[in-house]
Amino acid sequence: MDKKTRILLAEDDPNFGTVLRDYLELHNFDVTLSTNGLQALNFSQKKDFDLCVLDVMMPEMDGFTLAKEIRKRTPGLPFIFLTAKNLKSDVVEGYKLGADDYVTKPFDSEVLLYKIRAIMKRKDMEPVHSELPNDFTIGSFTFNYRLRILTRNNQEWKLSPKEADLLRLLAANLNDMVLRQEALRLIWGEDNFFTGRSMDVFIVKLRKYLKDDPQVEIVNIHGNGYRLVINSPIVS
Repeated sequence: MDKKTRILLAEDDPNFGTVLRDYLELHNFDVTLSTNGLQALNFSQKKDFDLCVLDVMMPEMDGFTLAKEIRKRTPGLPFIFLTAKNLKSDVVEGYKLGADDYVTKPFDSEVLLYKIRAIMKRKDMEPVHSELPNDFTIGSFTFNYRLRILTRNNQEWKLSPKEADLLRLLAANLNDMVLRQEALRLIWGEDNFFTGRSMDVFIVKLRKYLKDDPQVEIVNIHGNGYRLVINSPIVS
């Protein structure tokens, strides 16, 4: 018998939360329901989960703060935000925290089910990604994928899981183009508008890390993908 995917569901509306929990359990998920952020954090410290579905607006602790706290214990744990607000700033904030997806209420439960399955499918694809090298030299930087540490001149940056996955994919294809669709499917599990926006945020963050070396550049190949390139120094 296959092991059920364990989901932490944090939703402050007990009626909606119960309905959503029952729906997911009907589709063979093991769901733990919490009605406030502190309770959800307590559950996350006592039980190992495969994925979190977090309401943004909750009493005791909001979903964004909860996600930050959970990530301290389990950095690679995927999560989806639920929100009644349709603000661009909230969406961007969620993706900056490393959210795997974002669902605005009201929503069709089947859509959430699809998103959860896509994320778990992405996790199943991780062994393919693991075949790539783990150590890279990128201009004046060194990058250790296992530790998720980027180093230059004795300065270190600890990357998030998705930052590390994306930089690894680009570095493994140095000076060659990584197709946008390939990166989205391999790292995010699906290619759609929201995952595309998420990847754009992470590309911007990687560029900020790499900006101290003018020879290193992530080039946007419009409509197709990205190239991590090492430019030759200019000789006067």
